[in-house]
Amino acid sequence: MGKGIVDELKKEYTIDDQWLPFEIHPEVPEKGQRVSDLFPGMPLEGMFMNLSRMGDEYGISFCGADMMSNTHKALLAGEYAKDNGKFHEFHDKIFYEYFTKGMDINDDQLLASIAESIGLDKEEMFSKIKTGIYEERLREAHETARNYSVNSTPTFIIDDKTVLVGAQPIASFREAFNYAEGKSR
Repeated sequence: MGKGIVDELKKEYTIDDQWLPFEIHPEVPEKGQRVSDLFPGMPLEGMFMNLSRMGDEYGISFCGADMMSNTHKALLAGEYAKDNGKFHEFHDKIFYEYFTKGMDINDDQLLASIAESIGLDKEEMFSKIKTGIYEERLREAHETARNYSVNSTPTFIIDDKTVLVGAQPIASFREAFNYAEGKSR
């Protein structure tokens, strides 16, 4: 949802969006975990219906899969993509595979396929991930998130002052951007 909101706002505002890697549930095992096991008693059907309804506005569809991937490796791969000027393309494909198709984004073959599809060298990507070079970035991003009291996604930090959590109505973002620009509409 966050990407859809940002893309919509880019039509009206000059935005330098910087995405920080953030593991919401680092406790999810490497093989993933059923959402229903992670949140027992949560009405998943209603949650997925609400996500789909909200996503429709931005052309995003949610498959409603009852499986949560461990996102650590995908976040590291995203940092590799960022270093190679392909973050947004990588991000789009990861989100599509995960939220629309319900794929496991911790799967090496899927990550390799995504990397290749956007012109990245999959062997180099995995090699750099194994060096631990991106682990420090994840720690730094976690510290930044903690400084802003981030505990869920999407969280938007506008002009280092305003923090909006969740898929808020677009009017809330316009108000925050107008405030940051020192004007009102």
